[in-house]
Amino acid sequence: MNKFFVDRGGTFTDIVAVVIDEQIINKLSQKQEQFLIVPLPNKKWIVVYKLLSENPEKYQDAVIQGIRDILCLAPDKALPTAQIETVKMGTTVATNALLERKGDRTVLLITKGFKDALRIGYQNRPNIFALQIILPSMLYELAVEVEERYDSKGNELIPVNLEKVRHDLEQVYQQGIRSCAIVFMHSYRYHNHENQVAKIVQEIGFTQISISHQVSPSMKLVSRGDTTVVDAYLSPILKRYVKQVSSQLINTKLMFMKSDGGLIDADKFQGKDSILSGPAGGIVGAVQTSLRAGFKEIITFDMGGTSTDVAHFKGEYERQLDNEIAGARMRVPVLSIHTVAAGGGSILRFDGASFKVGPESAGANPGPACYRRGGSLTVTDANVILGKIQPQYFPHIFGQEGNLPLDKDIVTHKFIELSKEIDQATEQQNTPEKIAAGFIKIAVENMANAIKKISLQRGYDVTNYTLCTFGGAGGQVACLIADTLGIKTVFLHPYAGALSAYGMGLADLRVIKESAIEKSLDKNLIYDLKSIINQLKNQARKELNTNKSIKAENIIIKLSLKYQGTDSSLLVDFAEDITVIQQSFEKEYQLRYGFIQTKKMLIVESVSVEIIQIMDSPNEPLLSRIRPLNDIPLPIKIVPVFTEDKWQDTPIYKREDLQPEDNIKGPAIIVEKISTIMVEPDWSAKLTGYNHLIISKKDDDQI
Repeated sequence: MNKFFVDRGGTFTDIVAVVIDEQIINKLSQKQEQFLIVPLPNKKWIVVYKLLSENPEKYQDAVIQGIRDILCLAPDKALPTAQIETVKMGTTVATNALLERKGDRTVLLITKGFKDALRIGYQNRPNIFALQIILPSMLYELAVEVEERYDSKGNELIPVNLEKVRHDLEQVYQQGIRSCAIVFMHSYRYHNHENQVAKIVQEIGFTQISISHQVSPSMKLVSRGDTTVVDAYLSPILKRYVKQVSSQLINTKLMFMKSDGGLIDADKFQGKDSILSGPAGGIVGAVQTSLRAGFKEIITFDMGGTSTDVAHFKGEYERQLDNEIAGARMRVPVLSIHTVAAGGGSILRFDGASFKVGPESAGANPGPACYRRGGSLTVTDANVILGKIQPQYFPHIFGQEGNLPLDKDIVTHKFIELSKEIDQATEQQNTPEKIAAGFIKIAVENMANAIKKISLQRGYDVTNYTLCTFGGAGGQVACLIADTLGIKTVFLHPYAGALSAYGMGLADLRVIKESAIEKSLDKNLIYDLKSIINQLKNQARKELNTNKSIKAENIIIKLSLKYQGTDSSLLVDFAEDITVIQQSFEKEYQLRYGFIQTKKMLIVESVSVEIIQIMDSPNEPLLSRIRPLNDIPLPIKIVPVFTEDKWQDTPIYKREDLQPEDNIKGPAIIVEKISTIMVEPDWSAKLTGYNHLIISKKDDDQI
C-alpha cells in the first residue's frame, strides 16, 4: 500500500509519498512540472509534491488535498483509505496556537500559597537594560489554590480538602473552562494528592486533565508547572486536529513527529510534545541522509518560507530539557534547534537609515510580491531580481487558476520604487540589484549567526563540518552561508526542498521516560538507579506497539548531572562505573564552559530512558552513468545573474539531466522541481551515484 510523509509548514506543505500503483505514476507523469517522481526497486516510486499551506479558494486542508492530488482523485471522489498504509506527519498546529495564544481556556490547580509561583517564575531578565519589562501572558485563565501539602520526605502535612476542591471546580466548570492543569508541591515523588484531585476533576466532566507528575516528573515546581499548563492548554487543540485528519483517514495508521525527533501514534500525541513537531522532521531527515552520504559532523540548515532552523550533530541527536518557546517555559526533551526569523518570505524594508530583513514574514498568503497576491518584497523577491531564481523553472502554482509562474515584473517595479526611496533618503544612488544583494547579505549574516550560536559558542570548530542544506529556499544561499562560516562542503539531498517531509519517513518510534533523582552520585546510588531504570523501561514499553515494520530496538540511558550548588546540568551516558560517569561529565563540562570543578560533588538531577524502535524506511536508488566521463553536461540556458557585485553569465542545468561524476563549476544554477540551487563562483557541484549533490569550495591555492 501507499505511504505518505507530510510536513505542514507555515508557507508550503511538503509531501513525500512511496507509491506502489503504476497507474497512479502514469497519471502523475503527465504533470511532470508539479511532481518529482523517482523510481525505486521492486516497482515502487518516490513522489515529492509541494503545495501552499493556505489556499482557501481551492481547498480547506492542505494535507488531505496533497494526498488526493498524488492519488489523482477527482474532487467528487472519496479518499480511498484502503490504498493508504500509513501517514506520518509533523504539524505546526500547536506551535501556531501557542504563538497566537489561541489554546483552550485552562484552569491551574496549585498548592495553597503558590498561586502566583508560575507568574513570578525565575525572575529572569532577557534584556537586562530594558526599562519597560513586558511579561509574557500566562496560558492559564484562572488559578485555584488547593489546601494540601506533603513535605520533601513524603510526610502528609495537610490532607486534601476534597469538598472544597469539588465546590471550586464546579464553579470553574460553569464558566465554560474544560481544560485543567494540576500542580502540587513535591508531587513529582508523592503522587497521591494529585491523583485524588484528578479523580474529582474527571467526575465533574473536564475533558483535558494534565497531571504534573505524569507530564514532567521533575523536582522544580515552576518548570514542572509551566510544562503541565502548556500541555493542558495545547492538547485539546491538538486532539481536535488529529480527530479532523483521522476522520478522513479511516483505518489508516496515523503517526505524528514529536519534538524529540521520534514518531508516536496519533492517539498518544500530546501538546507538550508537539511544539517543534515540524522542524524535528527536518533534523531527522538531514541527519539520516547525511549519514547515508558518509558525513558524520553535520550542521543542518533548514531555510523555509517563514524562518530558518539550524542544528548541530556529532554522533547523536542533541536535545535540551529546559526550553522557552513563544514566551512559554517548558521542561520536555526537544531537539536542540535554533530558529531565526529569516526565511524566503521574510519581508524587506528600509526604515529611513538602514535595511531590515524580517522578522515579519509574508507567509503563504499573500506571500512574496512575486506570488501574484499583492505581497511585500521578500528575500525570495531579492533572489528573483538577482537572477538566482528563474520564474520559468519555479513551480507554476500561482494566480487564480494556480497555473502561472512567479511574476518578475512586479518584483522589478517594486525594487525600482524602493531604490528611489533609498536614493532620496541617503542621497546615494544604488541600482535595484545592488539593493537586493544588500538585503541578501543581511539575511545571510542573520542565519550564519544562528549557526555560530549552536556551534562556535559551544566550543565546536565547524570548518570541517558539512552544511546539510534543505528547505525550499536553502539552496539559493547555501554557498554564501558556508563562505561566512568557513565551511568547505555543502550537501544537498535530491529531496532537499522537502526534506522535513522525507524525515518523517526516516524517523523511528521513540519514547523517553524520565524520573527525578536529586541525589549525590555514589556507589549506593548506582544500585537505586538500576531499579529506577527498569521501571522507566516498563513505562516506555507500554507506549510502544508491536509492529511488523520494526527492524530493531535500541535503548539509550542518560543521566542529568550538575555540580552541587549549581543549576546548569549536562546529559551524559549512564554507566555502572562511577569513574566513567565522572570522566564523561568533566569532558562535556570542559568543552562547554572551559573549566572543571574537581572538588565539588556531582548531583544526579534525573535519569532518562529512551527506547527506539527502528522502522522500515525508504531506500535510495543507485544511479548509473550513461554518458562517457569526458562528456560534460550541457546547460539548458545561460542567464545573467548578479553575484559578487557584478552581472555574470550563468548556465542553468536541470538536476535530472545530471549523471554521477558530473562536475559543475560556479557560477551556475541547478534547478529542481522543488527547489533552486545557486552554485556561487569558486564553488563546484558534483553528483554522486545516489543522486547526492556535493558542493565544494576550491582551496585558496586553486582559485
